[in-house]
Amino acid sequence: MRGFDAYFTSRTLENNRRNVWFAEYWEENFNCKLMSSSKKDDSSRKCTGQERISIDSKYEQEGKVQFVIDAVYAMAHALHNMQRDFCPENSGICADMDLAGGKKLLKYIRSVSFNGSAGTAVTFNRNGDAPGRYDLFQYQWSNVSGPGYRVIGQWTESLQLNVEDMQWPRGEQDVPSSVCSLPCKTGERKKVVKGMPCCWHCEPCDGYQYQYDEFTCKLCSYNMRPNANRSACQPIPITKLEWSSPWAVIPVLLALIGITATILVMATFVRYNDTPIVRASGRELSYVLLTGIFLCYIITFLMIAKPDVGVCSFRRIFLGLGMCISYAALLTKTNRIYRIFEQGKKSVTAPRLISPTSQLAITSILISVQLMGVFIWFIVDPPNTIVDYEEQKTFNPFKARGVLKCDITDLQIICSLGYSILLMVTCTVYAIKTRGVPENFNEAKPIGFTMYTTCIVWLAFIPIFFGTAQSAEKLYIQTTTLTISMNLSASVALGMLFMPKVYVIILHPELNVQKRKRSFKAVATAATMSSRLSHKASDRPNGEAKTELCESLDPNSPAAKKKYVSYNDHEI
Repeated sequence: MRGFDAYFTSRTLENNRRNVWFAEYWEENFNCKLMSSSKKDDSSRKCTGQERISIDSKYEQEGKVQFVIDAVYAMAHALHNMQRDFCPENSGICADMDLAGGKKLLKYIRSVSFNGSAGTAVTFNRNGDAPGRYDLFQYQWSNVSGPGYRVIGQWTESLQLNVEDMQWPRGEQDVPSSVCSLPCKTGERKKVVKGMPCCWHCEPCDGYQYQYDEFTCKLCSYNMRPNANRSACQPIPITKLEWSSPWAVIPVLLALIGITATILVMATFVRYNDTPIVRASGRELSYVLLTGIFLCYIITFLMIAKPDVGVCSFRRIFLGLGMCISYAALLTKTNRIYRIFEQGKKSVTAPRLISPTSQLAITSILISVQLMGVFIWFIVDPPNTIVDYEEQKTFNPFKARGVLKCDITDLQIICSLGYSILLMVTCTVYAIKTRGVPENFNEAKPIGFTMYTTCIVWLAFIPIFFGTAQSAEKLYIQTTTLTISMNLSASVALGMLFMPKVYVIILHPELNVQKRKRSFKAVATAATMSSRLSHKASDRPNGEAKTELCESLDPNSPAAKKKYVSYNDHEI
C-alpha cells in the first residue's frame, strides 16, 4: 500500500502524538531512550527526535495493513448503509440508529460489498468470514532460473489449478494422494502414530506371524506357517528321506552290492559245505556270521523306508541285531582261540565248551541279551511315528518342513547299538590277545584286521552323528552316516573273513584239500613255544611265533604217535 508507506514514513514525535504507543515504537525502532520512565536500559543512548523512519532504520510495511484499511472501510460502509436505512431524512445519527444496537450493526457489516484497497472485492459469507483468496505455489526446478516457487493456480471460493504446470518427483504425472498414510498392504499391520489417529506406519508381519486384524500380527501354531500374503496360517509341509535322494542312493547302492556278495558267499559255502576249507572255518559260526552281515545290509532299507508303526518296530529290532549277531559270533570265535592256546600253555587237556554246539549256545546267549533289551524297550516305550517340526524350522518360514520319523531319539539309537559296540570292543581285545597265534592253526589275524578296521569306522561315525545334531539336514546326514557305517562294517567282515576262502574254493580248488591232522598236543606245543619266543628275539614282530615250530614236529616221534584229542578240519 504505497499511500500508507508515504504516510507512515512521514510520522515523527511531533506530528503523531495521538498514538499513545508511537513513543514506545520509536524507542524500539531506533534503539534509543526517550524519558526516564522508559523501559530501555540506562546504557541506551537518548533519542534526539530527529530520527526518520526508513532513513535511520530499516522499514518494511506490515503485511496486515491492507486488511486493517479494508476493515475500517467495511465499518464505514456498514454505518453508511445503516444511517441511510434508519435516518433517511437526517444527515447524521438519528435516535433510531442510536438505539439499534450492535447486532443490527453486525448484520450491516456482513452485508457490505465494495472494492478494497488492493482492488479486490470485500465481502463476507453467512458465517461472517471474508472469502479466501490465495495464490498457489509449487517449489520446482527450472533449467533457466534453477529451483524456486512457481504459481500453478489460485483459490477464490473455488480451486483453479493448472495441472500441466505442476511437477512431481521422479517425473511422475499423476497427482499424489493427499493423505497422511497410505493403506497398508495385506500382511502388514498399522502402527498408529501417537497423538495422530489418522496417521500410521505400516509394519510387515515377519517370521511365523500372520495378520490377525488391522492392527495386530499373531504367531502361527507350532505346526503351521503363514501363507504367501500372510493373511492366514497353513500347515507346514511334511517331508521324509526319499529313495531318490542322494543321501539314500549311496547307502542303498552299497547295501545292494553287499547283499548280493553275501548271498553269493552263503551259496558258495552251502554248495561246498563238506569241503575241508569250509569245515575248517567253523561252518556253524560262519553261517551265523553271514546272517548277521546280511541283516546289517538289510537295515539300510528299513532306515530309508517311509516311517510307520511296522517300519519303526522293525527298525528297533534290526538296528542293533545284525551287528550283535556278527560280533557275537566273532567274539565266540576269538574267545575259543584264546582259551585253546591259553590252555595249551598249561596242559594237553582240551578246554571246555569248544564244540560247535557249545559255540552256538554261547553265541545265542550273547544275542538273547540284545533281544531282551529290545523287548523291554517295546514294553516301556511302544513304537510310534512323530512329525518333528523343530528339526527343519528355518528362519525363513516358507522353507520350513516337518520331518516324519520314528519316535526314536539319538540316545536310544546309541543305546541300541551300545551292546553291539561292547561286543565289538571285547572281540577286538581278544583279537589283540591272539595276534601271536601261529597262522597255520586259525584265522585270528583276519579277525584282528577286521576288528581294527571296524573300530576305526565306528570311531569316525560317533563325532559325525552327534556333530550334526543341530544341523537342518540332521535326518539325512545321520541316517546316511549310520547306514554307511553299518554297510562298511559288514563289508569289512565279509571281505576279510570270507572272500579269501571263496577265492580259494572257486579259483583254486587244488588248495581245498585235507590237511594233516593236528592233535591238541601239537597245538599245546605250538602255544608253549610261541609264548617262549615272544619274550626273546625282537625280530619277531608282535610276539608272533614261526609256524614252522609245529610243522617241524617229527610225526614219527613217540609223542606224535600217542593218542590225543584231535581237532581235525576245525579252526582253532
